Amino acid sequence: MPTIPWTTPKSRPLADDPVTVMASRLELRRLRDVPSFLAAALQIRRQMLNSPGALGLSLIAKPVHRTFWTLSAWQDQAALSAVVGRQPHLEIMKRFRPRMAGSRFVTWTAPATALPIAWDDALRRLDKPDTVHDHR
Repeated sequence: MPTIPWTTPKSRPLADDPVTVMASRLELRRLRDVPSFLAAALQIRRQMLNSPGALGLSLIAKPVHRTFWTLSAWQDQAALSAVVGRQPHLEIMKRFRPRMAGSRFVTWTAPATALPIAWDDALRRLDKPDTVHDHR
């Protein structure tokens, strides 16, 4: 599956505002979990696009490798925290947690003028162990 390109919902930051950016790498234990995980990821994508404070998001899926990357931008940390604590995201993450081989998250602040965030920047940040919150 190719990258789902950066999609921008209706929310727009002011040109000089700092925004919160979050990138993740999610790896499943078993190939047989990929179809249901991908369906759940698309459900969460719809939730994110309709959430207050969402400024943009993208997804890379490598189903054969059981690995998915997400990249999103938010008006602030409060908007990001609010959406991850709501359904369906909360239930889906709980359901898939035991099926994960590992997950990595990194959050940083960027100027709104940097949107859309480049994937190479996000992947570089995910590869730096000192900036990543790792779940196994």
